[in-house]
Amino acid sequence: MATKEVFHGVPGILRPFKEFVEAKGLKKGDQIVYYGVPGTCTPFVELLGFALRSHELEQVFVPFVDETLAKKISHVDTVGMQARMGPVTLKPRAIVIMGGLSMPNVPVKAEQVKAVIAKHPGAVVIGVCFMHMFEKAGWLSTVSFDCLIDATIDPVEVTIYP
Repeated sequence: MATKEVFHGVPGILRPFKEFVEAKGLKKGDQIVYYGVPGTCTPFVELLGFALRSHELEQVFVPFVDETLAKKISHVDTVGMQARMGPVTLKPRAIVIMGGLSMPNVPVKAEQVKAVIAKHPGAVVIGVCFMHMFEKAGWLSTVSFDCLIDATIDPVEVTIYP
């Protein structure tokens, strides 16, 4: 039976993510690989990575699903986590699929993500998206997640002052 909990704000994304990874027993040196859209997903990946910084995991960002472009994510003093070093040999204990991959006009299909996951048997699969993007794109019938974090950014208030 699936358990669904509701949290709020940025801590509502990061704490459950960190707790889920901890519960799966990842330890120092284990690898977690994030797949997402360059630019739009990258800041969220770096934020998720920051939540795990004390665990000394090897964290990696893969643009779209092109594993040849993988970059290691590392902590930069006074900045935070940054995707910056490559190449990387992939051996994930956990895979994080970012919802940006399922957005319209992104050149990635659910079947491609499913194939990438299949290349890494035994890895835990985590989905992180906003505004029910995986559901809206119809990916939930193709991609199986062990944990899905779906946040809402609504309303967005913009005030412009003269």
